[in-house]
Amino acid sequence: MRCDLIRGSVLGMSDLPEARRAHQQDVDSLLRLRVRMLADMGVAVSDVEWRAAAREWFTDRLRRPGEFAAFVVDDPEGGVVSCAVGLCEPVPPGPGNHAGLHGRVLNMSTEPAHRRRGYAKSCLQALLDWFQAETPARVINLNATAGGVRMYESMGFRRPDNTALRLRLT
Repeated sequence: MRCDLIRGSVLGMSDLPEARRAHQQDVDSLLRLRVRMLADMGVAVSDVEWRAAAREWFTDRLRRPGEFAAFVVDDPEGGVVSCAVGLCEPVPPGPGNHAGLHGRVLNMSTEPAHRRRGYAKSCLQALLDWFQAETPARVINLNATAGGVRMYESMGFRRPDNTALRLRLT
């Protein structure tokens, strides 16, 4: 399901665990959580060649703090156990978007043993705060799994008025 968030006031969520901005040393954790997310979505992750490209992509994007951000929650024993990853996408400017940017949430994942503790919500809230404070993006898009829809809707995401379609070129 595709959801959009048109940024307004952010919900107060002071009772959530603290998320921190990811750094270069977190690249392997971001990749591990991406593998987890894709596997949870039913995507075959056995092909390992893409992982080197993904590691390089995360390494490069973390060097672009104005257009990319990742937020993580650490567990004292488990290390990084949850993340939210987002970036700014150029789009043609329009009447409600003079900057010509949309935000995109790319990667939301929490290790199964750490779910239902507010970690994902904390990471997502930090990412939305980054979009609000540090980018001109005011429309935030994401693709949600059935299991994530309720959390996203509780944070203000709504189904867009248009229907998203996809074509995979082979």
